[in-house]
Amino acid sequence: MMSVVLGACSVNSGNSGNNVKTPAVSINETGLPIVKEKVTLNFVSPKSPIAPDYGDMTLFKTLEEATNVHIEWNNIPGDGYQEKKNLMLASGDLPDAFYASGFSDYDLVKYGADGTIISLEDLIEKYAPNLKALFERSPELKKVVTAPDGHIYSLPRAEEMDLVNMPNIMVINKTWLDKLGLQMPTTIEEYKQVLIAFRDKDPNGNGKKDEIPLSWWWQGWCGNEGDLFALFGLPDNPFEDDHRVVKDGKVIYTAVQPEYKAALEYLHGWYKDGLIDQEVATIDPAKLFAKGKSTDATLGSYMWWEIEEVVGTDRAKDYVVMPPLKGVNGEIIVGHSNYSEYGRDALVITKANKSPEITMRWVDQLYEPKMSAQVNWGPIGEVYEEDANGMLVNKKLPDGVAMGEFRQKVAPGGPFAVLKEDFGTVVDMEPRAKERLEILKTYYQPYQTSEYFPAIFFRSEETDTINRLSTDIKQVVKLKKAQWLMEGGIEQEWDAYVKQLEDMGLPQMIEIWQNGLDNFNK
Repeated sequence: MMSVVLGACSVNSGNSGNNVKTPAVSINETGLPIVKEKVTLNFVSPKSPIAPDYGDMTLFKTLEEATNVHIEWNNIPGDGYQEKKNLMLASGDLPDAFYASGFSDYDLVKYGADGTIISLEDLIEKYAPNLKALFERSPELKKVVTAPDGHIYSLPRAEEMDLVNMPNIMVINKTWLDKLGLQMPTTIEEYKQVLIAFRDKDPNGNGKKDEIPLSWWWQGWCGNEGDLFALFGLPDNPFEDDHRVVKDGKVIYTAVQPEYKAALEYLHGWYKDGLIDQEVATIDPAKLFAKGKSTDATLGSYMWWEIEEVVGTDRAKDYVVMPPLKGVNGEIIVGHSNYSEYGRDALVITKANKSPEITMRWVDQLYEPKMSAQVNWGPIGEVYEEDANGMLVNKKLPDGVAMGEFRQKVAPGGPFAVLKEDFGTVVDMEPRAKERLEILKTYYQPYQTSEYFPAIFFRSEETDTINRLSTDIKQVVKLKKAQWLMEGGIEQEWDAYVKQLEDMGLPQMIEIWQNGLDNFNK
């Protein structure tokens, strides 16, 4: 009892970084299991709607057997996660950790400073040899998770594949093109004529007006409208209402630029004429996949990460990649996403956690290179098998199974790191990734813009200002964007809209971003 009391009293009440304490439970500092007697930790995490409860995942069952640490999961559907996470933080009803936390930079700075989440650098030093080795291999990754005050409040994720900087592929139904005697479009106007034919000429042959000429994931992290806007001279980064691009070293907020206005005005015409999915402004991946897998083929063209995930493996043969189009000025421009291959929100440990050292030892298992691959793509036996050299190689998937969907069911994501040098030594790159890289190299990379806004960790006062200003600005932009696409009216309302955003502090926010970018580049 005395050791338990002393252990509990030795927790640092501040957030100085010294969160190593005498463990209240006997812990093995090296090797497995982590503890002799089973310990339960409570984790909160978002999950895909098609994923099982994480407690039922093979990977976590295997990890529990090895570590003797049981995780009691509170899995929250992704679309409601942020709201419930914020309620927990506000009420003080905290889990031991938030896994795949979804903590913004503002969250990390705020809740790190007030002690709601604890600093981790000393725990990493003592209890995380895999993570320490990772930081030695990739010092840049350690910089990503180090806050401006010098502390580490969250753990990283990394997938170095050169994929996420170009999240969109344009896809078109080649079977419909051939049936209607149409050529692959090369310009925006040719594309419009193809979409009109898809709408009017019953290419699926069922006698119904059920064709959807064009659809995509509205403001999604992939398969979004950013490269449609590029057809008007300026790509957009619509994910999470970011709307930031960099050109000639200058930060540009796209949602007040004339190219953005021209794009929305033009695309409203497509929407009004039924060339764009009438549900596009409320669509999510599940809805898009349902449209792609309807009994009769209904999707003429769409934007996504890959072909098969939307329409299924059987129907995928009817669809092909559509090369990027010439825009209104005759140029081909492909945007560069701000979405980084590195993330700093993979896991945070809260002040409610009585066993942060056990938690750190548990999560460090996920940073062992072979385990990281399984966290990211799926476990041995389901996705991988080991070859004669111990490298993870992809198993053949069952017929009719798309890797994108299967991955959501077997791989939780969260804390992991797979670096470039791991491919071909630790793990074989999955076939669809190789295929996608080849598509990007062939069709898109020659036209991609090179500049982007990096993952800058701003100081607390800057983060506070950005968060305060951006909340209302994003709401206005999001509302008007959907309204102008569906109802029109952008020409009459544009000047007042731009002035409203300026009065709300947009220039001040851009100035902070620009200073951050300048300092980052220095």
